[in-house]
Amino acid sequence: MVTVGWILFGFGMVRLMVALYNMAGRPYLPSGEADGDSKRVSVLVPARNEEENIGRLLEGFKVWRDEVYELVVYDDMSADRTFAVAARYSASDGKVKVLQGSRLPAGWLGKNHACHRLSLVASGDILLFVDADVTLKKSAVVRSVNYMEKYGLQLLSVFPRQIMDNPGSRLTVPLMNWILLSLLPLKAVRLSPRPSLAAANGQFMMFTKGMYDNLVPHSRFRNSAVEDIAIIKFYKREGARVATLLGRDDIGCRMYNNFREAVDGFSKNIFDFFGGSVTVCLLFVVATTVAPFWIFIYNGPVAGWSYLTIIIAVRISVSVASRQNTLINVLSIVPQHIVLWIITLKAAVTRRKKNLTWKGRNIYRQPSS
Repeated sequence: MVTVGWILFGFGMVRLMVALYNMAGRPYLPSGEADGDSKRVSVLVPARNEEENIGRLLEGFKVWRDEVYELVVYDDMSADRTFAVAARYSASDGKVKVLQGSRLPAGWLGKNHACHRLSLVASGDILLFVDADVTLKKSAVVRSVNYMEKYGLQLLSVFPRQIMDNPGSRLTVPLMNWILLSLLPLKAVRLSPRPSLAAANGQFMMFTKGMYDNLVPHSRFRNSAVEDIAIIKFYKREGARVATLLGRDDIGCRMYNNFREAVDGFSKNIFDFFGGSVTVCLLFVVATTVAPFWIFIYNGPVAGWSYLTIIIAVRISVSVASRQNTLINVLSIVPQHIVLWIITLKAAVTRRKKNLTWKGRNIYRQPSS
């Protein structure tokens, strides 16, 4: 029992070291004014039922439109006014184009199909896929291209700074970076050739068009609900140079509007944070839950209080690196962990039943021929 306690304590220390490394490494795009770039950038936006977000993205586009060649929106058969809002901007700005989607083909998930269709019409040398709820500040696109060229990258992904303006998102969204930044040194995504050391966020993925057209990643992973992670691992296996960064104020995202939406969203990809393994995910959740109690009981109060200090230090380090509210995240350790259990159990149930609806479609049941 004592040995198990020290193993749990050691795992906590490793996570703290990773979190501190990520915090100290400042894995952001270089700040400051960016030099102009000769590359033609196509910004590609898959959108389904994004009436509330697409206007905000396109309004912000006015600030950084000179940095890109075109912005193309693919309306994936939205049931709201997404197409109408995008079309209004297109009518007044020649750089904005809107595609109206058709029936989803058999074997495809909606976002993957939308991204693939967007890639077919893109004219740029660089393809930047962003979600409709992403916001970009001036020079973010050019600095991203410059970063890719500096390191000879074929794929750059950024985890945007998350905008959490409701209690539901504050209880759920921080869990993503709490897991990511305590288990994966982000610099290893670029420096190591190992596909297992990879993470990506489909909210912001920038590709060189040449390799994208050769590998057709969204088509290759047409059936994947976590195509972003699958794609970056595939790129690594193909010998491509890739990198993953964190967003500051220059790249942001309002990911979810309420608690239920956030739980559903994370339920579709929580296992992929752990290499797609349900077992590894459950072991992580169980271990991080029982560790403080186990260590106090079997290893004594000194080890127990030391472990609680580690828990808090991990939260602080991840919050600082993610530019999130540190105090709220520390005070929310227990409720956020309860939410982690809810997400994990829901993910297990929905995977077993193959029944999770997202954007009006069941992600486990593709259209039949």
